Amino acid sequence: MFIGRDRELEALNKQYFSNKFEFTVIYGRRRVGKTALISRFIGGKNAIYFMGVESNAKQNLENFSKSILEYRTGIETDGSFHSFQAALEYVFKLSEQERLILAIDEYPYVDRSEKSLTSTLQLLIDKYKDNSKLMLILCGSSMSYMEDHVLAYKAPLYGRRTAQMKIVPFEFEEVCRYFKNFSDEDKALLYGIVGGTPQYLLQISDKMSVEENIKNTFLNPTSALFEEPENLLKQEVREPALYNAIITAIATGSTRMSEISGKVGEDTNVCSTYVKNLASLGIIRKETPYGEKASRKAIYAIEDNMFRFWYRFIPENNSIIARGAADIAYRRIEPFLPDYMGKVFEEICKQYLWKLLLAGKCPVEFSSLGRWWGGDPKNKRQAEIDIIAEQDRETALFGECKWTSEKVGLGVLETLVERSELFPYQNKYFYLFAKSGFTKGCLDRAREMWNVSLVTYREMLTKDS
Repeated sequence: MFIGRDRELEALNKQYFSNKFEFTVIYGRRRVGKTALISRFIGGKNAIYFMGVESNAKQNLENFSKSILEYRTGIETDGSFHSFQAALEYVFKLSEQERLILAIDEYPYVDRSEKSLTSTLQLLIDKYKDNSKLMLILCGSSMSYMEDHVLAYKAPLYGRRTAQMKIVPFEFEEVCRYFKNFSDEDKALLYGIVGGTPQYLLQISDKMSVEENIKNTFLNPTSALFEEPENLLKQEVREPALYNAIITAIATGSTRMSEISGKVGEDTNVCSTYVKNLASLGIIRKETPYGEKASRKAIYAIEDNMFRFWYRFIPENNSIIARGAADIAYRRIEPFLPDYMGKVFEEICKQYLWKLLLAGKCPVEFSSLGRWWGGDPKNKRQAEIDIIAEQDRETALFGECKWTSEKVGLGVLETLVERSELFPYQNKYFYLFAKSGFTKGCLDRAREMWNVSLVTYREMLTKDS
């Protein structure tokens, strides 16, 4: 089932119908749906699709040649071009007569096997682009390779591309479209557990409960997801053991660099390099208090929900899971799920505010959203604000998100208003988000104030649908 990617398909089709030479770079983490997007796009169009393999140049050239000749003749053939340049030049000449797509998937595998490939493409693009109707797509899962060897300023292909797309996991709204047979609460739980990566969503069955799905995937040693994070790291990085240790440290509460370093037993400079690599892979992110670009208060969080869930709960229960005791492992995990879902709900609320902004329905026209934490001199303690965003120096939005079974009371609103006084904005808008609704006291106070919006989780889903 193909869902989402409407903007990407629209952009690709716009390039296709330009009927002139186009060169699009598509990249993103493994399992995120790049190949599915390309397959959807080229369906019904004149297209040559070729996926590189992690082998030598001879095998990749033979496979590439088969893709070209099969497109041209309509039959399978064992023929082969004598070089990549000859094969590519043949495609460029074909495209002088007809609109044609050439999609090279897993381009890094091909480029590594044939070191001159990128320079050859540069040569042929410069030679043929003015008279060509070719739409060239280079796609890769190794993000660092695509950024360094295809997109970077010093790369031979720099300046030739006409578009680039970084494919990221689905947001919650798109995940809901996939999980349409689950209850509203279960949709959020599943998003918190597997995130928005299409390949991970496919592991979830709507014939099972959330508990059964967790047991069938994360707590099952034979499932695809049980070893997925470690296997993905092995494909992307050297020394996966230290990367594993760093992610585990962050998942279990060591969020500052000094804490991470102490947890894994490595120097902070070493950890810093590894953390940057994990950030480039989209696995973790660096956070600073909103409005503070460079801050000693910086912390690190796991970006991908599946990784966050896996590293939070699986390593510590690994021995039990290996013995087939999924029920015991789940009983150990279940009490921590409400607390775990707090950060997930914050992210869902941020996505909701972005939707309001894009629909012209948000009272604050912000350009970024963030979280804030710092000192509260009045109360002489540390304080946090789940969501903060500013329009200008005069206007800002403050939000609090509560994923609890109890209704949110007046005290939560009063605390948010009080904490907003730490900032000098004249015009302040407040958003309270609640899983289970609000008490009468909170509702009454919100009606008295002109700048408060109370939003239940169910209302967020209704407006999404």
